[in-house]
Amino acid sequence: MPMQASEIEELIRESFPNARIVVNGDDGVHMSAMVVDESFRGMNRVQQQRAVYAALKGKMDGPNGALHALALTTKAPE
Repeated sequence: MPMQASEIEELIRESFPNARIVVNGDDGVHMSAMVVDESFRGMNRVQQQRAVYAALKGKMDGPNGALHALALTTKAPE
């Protein structure tokens, strides 16, 4: 079942409660998200994105995942 932007934001927010999170997309399958969080400071982009994907708790895993694609932008606050 496709995921709504609010569901994706809620999952990410559980792991990053103080982050600035913007989730876009309207088909529930191909979405984009921007996550800005202080915890990313000192991490490279791959580490940041892995942390966000882990927050999705398997929703992108395999062909039966609820979320097929998530274009992800991550960074520490400026």
